[in-house]
This record gives sequence, structure tokens and C-alpha cells, in this order.
Amino acid sequence: MRTDVILLRFGELMLKGRNRSRFENQIVQQIKRVLKPLPKAALRTESYGRMYVELNGESYEEAEKALGKVFGLLSFSPAIKTIPDMKAIEEAVLLAMNRLPRTPQTFKISVRRVNKQFPHETFELHRLLGGHVLKHFDGLKVDVHEPEVDLHVEIRHLETFVYSESVPGPGGFPLGSNGRAMLMLSGGIDSPVAGWFAMKRGLRIEAVHFHSYPYTSERAKQKVIDLTRSLAEYAGSIHLHLVPFTDIQTRLKETCRENLIITLMRRAMFRITEQLAERREALAIVTGESLGQVASQTLANMNVIGRAASLPVLRPLVTMDKLEIIPLAQKIGTFSTSILPYEDCCTLFVPKSPSTNPSLKVVERQEQWMEEWLPEAIREAVERTETLLLKPDDKSEEDRLF
Repeated sequence: MRTDVILLRFGELMLKGRNRSRFENQIVQQIKRVLKPLPKAALRTESYGRMYVELNGESYEEAEKALGKVFGLLSFSPAIKTIPDMKAIEEAVLLAMNRLPRTPQTFKISVRRVNKQFPHETFELHRLLGGHVLKHFDGLKVDVHEPEVDLHVEIRHLETFVYSESVPGPGGFPLGSNGRAMLMLSGGIDSPVAGWFAMKRGLRIEAVHFHSYPYTSERAKQKVIDLTRSLAEYAGSIHLHLVPFTDIQTRLKETCRENLIITLMRRAMFRITEQLAERREALAIVTGESLGQVASQTLANMNVIGRAASLPVLRPLVTMDKLEIIPLAQKIGTFSTSILPYEDCCTLFVPKSPSTNPSLKVVERQEQWMEEWLPEAIREAVERTETLLLKPDDKSEEDRLF
């Protein structure tokens, strides 16, 4: 199947007015990054934000897979490129029809005539090109309202593009265009999906994972590393902060009311994440919380836990249920890793009857009784955090350790 170029379309970033050039520069960087494995492919930019990829013999299938990981890209179309000449356009239109998986019963021609000096008007081109197609395909009919195939012909000054397919991209904003945030990454299904949504809205994320070695195994740690690598396919690289949490968990079990362990544990996690955010110049915390899904995610608990942090807490999945989240996890490639049966620290020391409606005053009073050790334990956890810079598909020991 011949594909000369891929036409790119952008969504919300095109509405950014005076800031649009900044968003365009960021998406250009991301497109060039994902196309690095295709050295012959070249990104071309034109005025008014138009961009396309010249494949120059590279595999369209590989380019399609790569472009599907570029946030800010609304859709793209594989196209045949030819010169702005009527005979050449007719040949390209027939070629585009012939390469369809099956011959349709109905079609229409949609012409965009950027080159106003082209000798035929738009309406005339619809008639001429449509008639040319009908001559070569028996039984084919024109349907301008609901055609099986909409064949687009875009005539510019130096070239013409012909295409019929529009492949959806991730949409959203270019990665990093809206700042940096810390993703609280467990080993479960939800938090990686929340991280994907955060990146889609233009946030560059850094992952924070709490482990309780030796109660949690090295396999559980590796699981989170693999999840981070999966997310890094959309970002190029992601920092993963591994926080030792064993001491805090065991001391909470020894010193606080059993039904408040989860609430107090989560508040400590938020405080640690916020301190890491200050070091990394991040402006928000992202979680995979879904309202009512578990005891710590009731509205009352989310209110009490969230007050431990002064940074905004973003919860992309807050109104979604598992039946909505699982297909998204499968789509972005994290589901098979998330369901591996390796425990994380959130499954340890879970009380039989955790509080679902905690009182903020009671929780703060509990924390006051722990003033002699909790702030110092949080500081030590931050200081002992190890940070890895993870890249996709890099299974070697070359991850950078900070």
C-alpha cells in the first residue's frame, strides 16, 4: 500500500491564540522524538500550523504506531502526494480507491482548493473527479450525505494530497505544555491510567511509589518499574521516585487507632509526595482515586486525606468505575502488568473495618500525638527516596540513579 505522506491535525492547541506557537513547538519536539526510529521520515511544517510527515520509504505502519503516542495530535491521514495537475490528480484518486480494503458501494469527493489559481473551480472538480471514478468502478454510486468512503483531494500550490482515512490520535495538549505533576503510582490498574490522562492534558509527570520492603518483594518493585516504562512510551522518559515506607507503616500500626490507619497512611504519603514535588518543581499531585471504590476513596476520606497537601490534587478517574477504567488500561498497555499478583504497601496492615467517614479533627488530634516521630519519619523517607530515570523498552541496568 503506497503512502507518501501523513497529514497531521491538532485539536485544542489550535485555539491557543498568541500562545499557539509555544504549543506547536512542543508538539514538534514530541513528533520528532517518536519518529527517531524512522530516520528517513521527515516532519514538514507550513504556515497556519499545518504539518505533515514525509515517509521517504519508511513503514507507514510503524509511523502510525509512533504517532498514536503523541499527545495533542487529534488525528492523522495517510495520503498519496502528487503534483497539482488534473491528470496526475485523476491517477491519484483511482490509486486511492484501488487501495481500499474492499470496493465500497457509495462514495463522494471532497475537494479543498488552497491553490486558487488551479484551472478548475471546486464544484467543477467534484463533478470531474467523481465522474472519473465512476467510469472505472462498476456499480459505484455517489452519496454526498452518508458515503462509505469520503475521498479527500487537497490541492496546494506545489503539491496535491489524496486520502480517505482519518486515524484518531490521543488528542489533548502537547506533553509538558501545562507544567509538571507528581503521580502517586501504585501497582494497581487505576493510577497508570490516571497518569496517562494527566499527560494527555499536557502535564509532564514524575511517578512516586511507596514500598514496604521486606513486606513487599522485589517483584512488586519491578512491577512498578515496568508500569513506569509503559507510561514512558508516551513521554520518552519518566522519573520514578521509590519511597521507603516500612517504618511509617509499622509505627502507625503501633501508635494510632486501627480504623484510621489507612487515612493516616495516605496523609503521610501526600506529605511526602508534596515535599518531593517541591524539589522537582511540580505544581500538582495526581492520583488514581475513584469515588467510592475503596474505603479510603469515600468523599469523606478523600476530603480528610487531601487536606494534608497544599498542592492541587488532580483525580482524573474520580467519577469512573472499573468497567470504564479497565478498557483504558488495556488500550494504553498497562493492564497486563497491573494485574500481576505482586503485593504493594497499600495492601499491608489493612484493618478489618477501616473508617469511611473520618473526622478531620480526630485525625489531626491523632497526628498531634505522633508529633514526636511522624514529621522526622516523613523527612527521612524523603531523604532515603531513590530516583530512577526510566525509558521505554530499556530492560538493562542503565537506568540512571539519582
